[in-house]
Amino acid sequence: MQLEEDHLGPHLNGKHLRPESLMMSYGYNPEWSEMAVKAPIYQTSTFVFKNAEEGKAFFELAYGLREKNAEEQLGLIYSRLNNPDLEILENRLRFWDGAEDAAVFASGMAAISTTLLALLKPGDVILHSEPIYGGSDYYIKNILPKFGIQSIGFQACATTEEVAQLLEESGVADKLAMVYLETPANPTNHLVDIEGCVALARKHSTEEKKVVVAVDNTFLGPVFSHPLKHGADLVLYSATKYIGGHSDLIAGACAGSAALMKAVKGMRTFAGSMASPWTGWMLMRSLETLKIRMEAQARGAETVAAYLKQHPKVEKIYYLGDLQDNPRQQAIYNKQCTAAGSMISFDLKGGEKDAFMFLNSLKLIKLAVSLGGTESLAEHPASMTHSDICLADRAKMGIGEGMVRISVGVEHPEDIISDIEQALAKVAVAAAAEA
Repeated sequence: MQLEEDHLGPHLNGKHLRPESLMMSYGYNPEWSEMAVKAPIYQTSTFVFKNAEEGKAFFELAYGLREKNAEEQLGLIYSRLNNPDLEILENRLRFWDGAEDAAVFASGMAAISTTLLALLKPGDVILHSEPIYGGSDYYIKNILPKFGIQSIGFQACATTEEVAQLLEESGVADKLAMVYLETPANPTNHLVDIEGCVALARKHSTEEKKVVVAVDNTFLGPVFSHPLKHGADLVLYSATKYIGGHSDLIAGACAGSAALMKAVKGMRTFAGSMASPWTGWMLMRSLETLKIRMEAQARGAETVAAYLKQHPKVEKIYYLGDLQDNPRQQAIYNKQCTAAGSMISFDLKGGEKDAFMFLNSLKLIKLAVSLGGTESLAEHPASMTHSDICLADRAKMGIGEGMVRISVGVEHPEDIISDIEQALAKVAVAAAAEA
């Protein structure tokens, strides 16, 4: 028996089902595969047509040669275009953000690069927040210019008025085609006012050109923040992180309106940047526990952050649950976040030397980049994830030599604190010996 469905999604007993319930079986019929309760891995490159007429019809839709009929669906052709695992996954993933459509990619950078190439052209300007993930920063500042696309960066903590003034003073405001945000910012956790940036984008839109607002929502995942509900056009993820959640796959995702996603998926087809069937199947597995994992990690991070805040070796902490001294950031948090998540950055007083001593002394927490997995990870942004950003720019962004970034996992928070405590104790001993 299939659930009844309308434009808002499946409903049962007069109520629409919540995303965490839909992750278990939505979009899959056990009759398709010997009544298996879970979708199998459709590990195939191509699909058989029932007849030549069907093949022709499928290709007409795939290449936009005609409009599809009301009840017609794009048939399976080739796994670079579509695959059952990806289709089921994308149909589920879109519910978290209330999107009309979603696309899954071979990596987070594949999602970002494919989306930017699909929607930008030579002569365009992209306005973006800073800091952002180091790979995104490099792509925007070093790869896009090769295609004639100019970028303008603004500090994540800037006001909307300051961003608008920066854009006007650039002299190229009329060429603005996209506002690209990463909020919370990696690794400082600074929040960007999505609604303010949407208003700016709408101001510079015309009948011929809509300025698109795209938001990288990786740090809060699709559970604790929903940019599309605040007017953003697209939401992007490194699905490697919370969506995957087990540090055992690489993937990316983009979700938004059907019209924009048509362009993004079209570029994905020709860039060949889609995820594999195996990755799609793995992500379906992970979506089933997404909410409970993220909630557990957020609870743990709250306890860990409280410990770090009172430690004498910690100069400053960057955590969304500790914004009472910054009313503007607190107001943005109250508007667009439902929880503080599990990312914590903090500055150690002794700079890089103490940061390295701390990282080298960890035993339970793993010294590795990435985030959002079930295990806790720690890294040094200035020399690792953000090392390709010049020193002067890192200083403006607040990424100092003493900064450490921790992704809190699902271990018991008191055990995580015990590891942090013994590592900080070694830092203190070393500092005292040098005094």
